Amino acid sequence: MSVFQRLSMIFKSKANRALDSVEDPRETLDYSYQKQLELLQKVRRGVADVATSRKRVELQIQQLEQQSGKLENQGRTALTQGREDLAREALTRRSGLSSQIEGLREQHANLQNEEQKLTTAAQRLQAKVDSFRTRKETIKATYTAAQAQTQISEAFSGISEEMGDVGMAVQRAEDKTAEMQARAGAVDELLASGALDDVTESSKDDIQSELDRMASTTGVEAELERMKLELGGGGESTPQIEGGNGQKEGS
Repeated sequence: MSVFQRLSMIFKSKANRALDSVEDPRETLDYSYQKQLELLQKVRRGVADVATSRKRVELQIQQLEQQSGKLENQGRTALTQGREDLAREALTRRSGLSSQIEGLREQHANLQNEEQKLTTAAQRLQAKVDSFRTRKETIKATYTAAQAQTQISEAFSGISEEMGDVGMAVQRAEDKTAEMQARAGAVDELLASGALDDVTESSKDDIQSELDRMASTTGVEAELERMKLELGGGGESTPQIEGGNGQKEGS
């Protein structure tokens, strides 16, 4: 396949897709029905034209038959008056009219047959047009319903996609909330264990710590003074060390 053939196929396929996207089957059906009605109207006009021609031929035959009867009467009258020559002339003209009448009758029969054929064709075409109209309306109704269902499905699809996005956002929010709750719980546990100082009580803790340190220092100083007093004022009561130079004299 040549490059031009491939390009032609691609162009035709894209053109077909473009036509499919803009074509409305309901408009196509209405257009086809309109064309069938126009064709039916032409057939009916043809039937009317043939019927008019047939009627015109009938009138011509009637006129010629009247003339033929008149010539026959004239021939009879001429014979009664002894004018055979006039009678012969009348009969000669009557013979010519008979040939014309015969030709018109043959034409009339042909027109009558043609009229019957066209009438039958018009009746059949009318039946087909009526059947097509019923089918057309059924197809249009079905297409309209299908189009509405498609639009509803597309709407639901869009809602489903949006709800999916919303669901993901909700999930992310729940996950973030759970993470924040977990972090808050961990901080509470650290505060309770003393690993972290509670900033809300930082000033109070500093003062209390200083007071506790001062109280501890005061206690230590008091205990030191008590020990000094015991050591300095109560030497006699200190127990003596036995043995060696530590024994009293005169024992």
